[in-house]
Amino acid sequence: MGKFVYLCRENEFTQFYFMKKYILDLVVTQNIKLHANYVLIKLTHANPLPEMLPGQFAEIRIDGSNTTFLRRPISINYVDKATNEVWFLVQLVGDGTRKLATVKQGDIVNVVMPLGNGFTMPRDVTKVKPLLVGGGVGTAPMLMLGAELVKMGCEPAFLLGARSSKDLLQLEHFERLGKVYTTTEDGSMGEKGYVTQHSILHTDRFDMIYTCGPKPMMVSVAKYAKAHGIECEVSLENRMACGVGACLCCVENTDEGHLCVCKEGPVFNIKKLLWQI
Repeated sequence: MGKFVYLCRENEFTQFYFMKKYILDLVVTQNIKLHANYVLIKLTHANPLPEMLPGQFAEIRIDGSNTTFLRRPISINYVDKATNEVWFLVQLVGDGTRKLATVKQGDIVNVVMPLGNGFTMPRDVTKVKPLLVGGGVGTAPMLMLGAELVKMGCEPAFLLGARSSKDLLQLEHFERLGKVYTTTEDGSMGEKGYVTQHSILHTDRFDMIYTCGPKPMMVSVAKYAKAHGIECEVSLENRMACGVGACLCCVENTDEGHLCVCKEGPVFNIKKLLWQI
C-alpha cells in the first residue's frame, strides 16, 4: 500500500513516506455526539482500510450542502484495525462540518485518504520520554499517535487543554494509553490556564514533544521546547482546500521556502519553520 524510505543520520531518524492515496466510499458505523460542538464519526469499508500513519488526514466530501463546494480536511483520530474502522473527531464550525455531523449509521461518506506526512516515530523507545500536547480539537491526532507509541513499547504522557471541562474530549481513551494532564481556561478541570503553564513542564523532563492545536498554543509549546533543547514536531492546521498541494492556499514559510502544508506537512519539526521563537 505504500513505500517507506528511512534515512539515518547521527542522533537522528527521519522517515519519508510515499503512500498511495485512495478515494473511498466509507460506511458510517457510528456518529457519537460528544458535545454540542463535537461529534465522533466512525467509518468502515467492505475491504481492509488502507494503511494510515499518525498525523495524516483525510479530505471528506460534504454531500447535501448548498453552501459547501470543497472537501473538508479532517485529522485521522484513530484507526481500529479490529473493527476495520477509521475515526474522525469533527468540530462543528461552519456549514460543511455541521452538515457532516448529521450523517447516520449506514450513510455513505466519500473520503480521500491518507493525505500528508505523519509524525516521526522514535528510533529507540527505551530512551525517549514523549509528551503529546493537544489543544481543543487538536487533541484528535494525539490519540492515534499515542496508541502507536504504546504499541512500540513507549510510555507517552498527554497534556490536553481546553476552555472548560466539557471541551476535554475522549479522556477515557487517552487514560488507557498513559498519564493524562489537563488544563482548562476556566479552571473547571485540571490546572487553570493554558497547557504551557502546566506544572508538569517544570517538574518533569521530556525528550520529545508532539503538538497540535491553535497556532498560538503551538508557538508557545515550540518556544518551550526550543528553550529546553527538546525535539518538537507540530501539526499545522493551515486552511486547506485540495489536500494534494495543487491550490497553494495552505503554504507555510519554511527554511526551504514556501511549502504546502497539505503535501509537505501537516507535521513539521519546529527547526524547519520560520517562527519567531
